[in-house]
Amino acid sequence: MKKIFHYFLILSFFALSFSVLAQSEANKGKIIQAIKDGADYTINVLIDSSGKSKCDYDLLTGKWYDYEPAWHTGQLIYALDRAYQLTRIEKYLKSAVKAGNWWISLKITENPKLNGMLRAIHGNGINYIVFATITDGSAGLFRLSKITGDKKYAETATAAGEWMYKNMWNPEYRVFYDVVDPTTGEVQKQHSPFWNKKNQSIYDVARPNNEGSIFKDMYEFTGNEKYKKRFLEVCESLLDKQGTQGIWMDFTPNDKEQGYFHPRFNIWYAESLLEGYDLTGDRRYLDAALKVGQFYKKFQLKNGAFYYRNFLDGRADKYSISGSTSSFAGILWLRLLKYGVGDEFKGNIEKSLQWVLKYRYSKSHPDKNLAGGFMEIRSKSKKGKLKIRNRDIATAFGIRFLCDYYDYHFNK
Repeated sequence: MKKIFHYFLILSFFALSFSVLAQSEANKGKIIQAIKDGADYTINVLIDSSGKSKCDYDLLTGKWYDYEPAWHTGQLIYALDRAYQLTRIEKYLKSAVKAGNWWISLKITENPKLNGMLRAIHGNGINYIVFATITDGSAGLFRLSKITGDKKYAETATAAGEWMYKNMWNPEYRVFYDVVDPTTGEVQKQHSPFWNKKNQSIYDVARPNNEGSIFKDMYEFTGNEKYKKRFLEVCESLLDKQGTQGIWMDFTPNDKEQGYFHPRFNIWYAESLLEGYDLTGDRRYLDAALKVGQFYKKFQLKNGAFYYRNFLDGRADKYSISGSTSSFAGILWLRLLKYGVGDEFKGNIEKSLQWVLKYRYSKSHPDKNLAGGFMEIRSKSKKGKLKIRNRDIATAFGIRFLCDYYDYHFNK
C-alpha cells in the first residue's frame, strides 16, 4: 500500500510538472503572437508613409490627430527595436529605420540660434519645442544606431542634447527648463505654457527632467565625461526632490494643487534612476526607484488596469483607461525584480500581463484603424465637445513590456 501511495505521488508530481510546463509554453506562444500583432499594427497602421506616428485615433470621428509626434514616433521606434531584437523579423527594423529617418529630419540647420536642436513641437495648443519631447523620444534612436550600426540617429539625438546641455540647464536648482521658442530660440524661463498661472515659480517652468536618460546615452555614445556628470547631477536632483509618497508632485504633468498624478511621468524618472544605478551601482538610486514601484502598486486595479487620471486620495476618472501604464509599470516592476528587490511585485506583473494580452483589439476588428492594436482610451469633454481617443502609446509600451516579460521568463 505504501509503494502504491509513493507511486501515486510520483505520478502526481510529473502530471503537475507537465501541466505547468504546458501552461508556460502556452503563455510563451501567446506573448510572441501578441508582440508580432502589435508590431504588425505599428508598421501597417500607426506609422504613416513619411515615418511619423499618427498618434491618437478618435473613436467618434474616425480620424487621426497629431499629439507630440516626435515623442510618439520615438516610442514606436523603441518598441520596434525591441520587437526586432526578439523576433529578428526584418520588416520591423525596416519600419524603425523609416521612422528614425523622419525623426532626424527634424534637425534644425538653418537657424543660427537653434542649429543642432530638433524641431520637436509639442502641439495640441503648445507650439513650442519641449525638452522632454526630445529626450524621451530619443531612447529608441540610440538603440536604433546600435542595432543598425548607422550612427546618424544617435548623432542627431546627441546634437539636440548638446544644445539643451548648453542652453536649458539651471545649475542652482539642478533642473532643465521645459520649453524653447521654435523661431527665436529663446528658452522660456519665466512662463510655461503647461500652466494657466500668471505668476510662475522655477518649478513651474523647469524640472529635474531625466526622461529617456539622454545624457547617459550621449555619454555611452561619445565617451564624453561631461554628459555622464550631467546625467548624474539630474539623478541627484531627483533624489532631493522625490516626495514622501515616492513621486515628484512638484512638477508637471503632476498637479500638486489638485492632488493629481500623471500615469506614466513618475515611472520615467524611476527608469532613469535605474539607469543611474546601472552606471554607478549607487543603491540610493535603486531605493528611490523602488519607492515609485511601491507607489504604483497601490493604484493598479484587480484586473491589471490603471485609470488615466488618478488622485492621491483615491479618486479617479473611470472613463479613461491607460493601457500604457499597465505596461510601463510592468516594465519597472520586472526590472526591480531582476535587481533582486521586486518579489512584492510578482502578482502585479502577472496582472499587467493578463491585462495587456486580454484587452487588445482583434485583428478582425471592422475598423482597420484599430484592428490588432492595444487599448488606451482617453476621454475628454471640453466646451460641450466629447473626445474619445485610442492612443498609439498603448501598443508602444505593450510591445516593450511583453518583450521584457518574455526575456525574463524564457530567455534566461
